[in-house]
Amino acid sequence: MSRIAQVIVLAPYADEVMEPLTRPDDTRSWQGCFEPLGLFVGGWVIEFNRMRPRSGLLRHLESLAWPHPESVQVLIHDEEDVCFGLWMMQEGVLTEVQLPGHRRFYTPAPATDEFPPEPGLLWRSETAETAVPGWIFTSRQDQRPAW
Repeated sequence: MSRIAQVIVLAPYADEVMEPLTRPDDTRSWQGCFEPLGLFVGGWVIEFNRMRPRSGLLRHLESLAWPHPESVQVLIHDEEDVCFGLWMMQEGVLTEVQLPGHRRFYTPAPATDEFPPEPGLLWRSETAETAVPGWIFTSRQDQRPAW
């Protein structure tokens, strides 16, 4: 399924950790290469054009030996989101941080595992109250990780 998403990783002093992710590697569960943003603090970006090639990205990032894991920030903007979502390490797991005034809404799970999981839609809560279609659910329906 086509669904564009941008991912930015901000991680101080993590050039050595991120360098292998700037090169192609067919053994990864996700596909593509990060590009350096040229920030003094350490930033990298990647864009995905489909959902399946990004599966497993967050788990892979969690597994890396970050010099300062408490400072790692992963920003994700999916095609239907109104802003970037923020993930940070909590007990070794990249966890989405609740943004003030925003909430993630989920579509129902597919009938089979044939399709990749949906990441949900990050929308402003006040807008969503009047604009949420009937097919959106506030509880996660698909337990497979979308990232």
